[in-house]
Amino acid sequence: MESVATDNSIKNDGNDRPARPTRRARRRMTGTERREQLLDIGRTLFAERGFDGTSVEEIAAKAGVSKPVVYEHFGGKEGLYAVVVDREMSRLLEMVTSALTAGHPREMLEQAAFALLDYIEQSTDGFHILVRDSPVAQATGTFASLIGDIATRVEDILGREFKNRGFDAKLAPMYAQALVGMVALTGQWWLNVRRPKKGEVAAHLVNLAWHGLQGLEHDPKLVGRRRS
Repeated sequence: MESVATDNSIKNDGNDRPARPTRRARRRMTGTERREQLLDIGRTLFAERGFDGTSVEEIAAKAGVSKPVVYEHFGGKEGLYAVVVDREMSRLLEMVTSALTAGHPREMLEQAAFALLDYIEQSTDGFHILVRDSPVAQATGTFASLIGDIATRVEDILGREFKNRGFDAKLAPMYAQALVGMVALTGQWWLNVRRPKKGEVAAHLVNLAWHGLQGLEHDPKLVGRRRS
């Protein structure tokens, strides 16, 4: 938002009465500053109301500019939305990727769970936007494809563990999808209830995942009548 600076020094107008403070000229935002302002406003509105519930008119009004300014920077609401989503996806993927630093598989699972929960806690608006069905194609894909990217990183962890324990490493991708999907869906639930505490949520998620992995059967069988 454009700022106005004032000079608070007192000047005398010759009649022993203090003159009004002089007002400096408004500083116009640079193109980069205006773009970031529009992104911040759009991010907040998209999180609150979704893509369809947000209008270019409202974005422009909150920024104190005309509609053509929004079109100039992003080509319209769709362009603004796509940039917001791409930024959030990149941030989440970077948080998960950079968190996977431990050597022990169980601790790496903890780190992955914490990374997603940290993102939900620190970037709640962004997560609200990501989990909604998007009507606009983004360069980084959809939330489902992002979860797939994260699962690929977890897949490497599971693949090594499977090999060490004599399991079929070719099944690691499927288990990775299941584990990451479990954390993502639990994260959506925790976003609304915010209890138990984040550390407890991570501990219980890893408890289920790790002890489930520990008890895996080499050749699991169905127990019901259905076979296909």
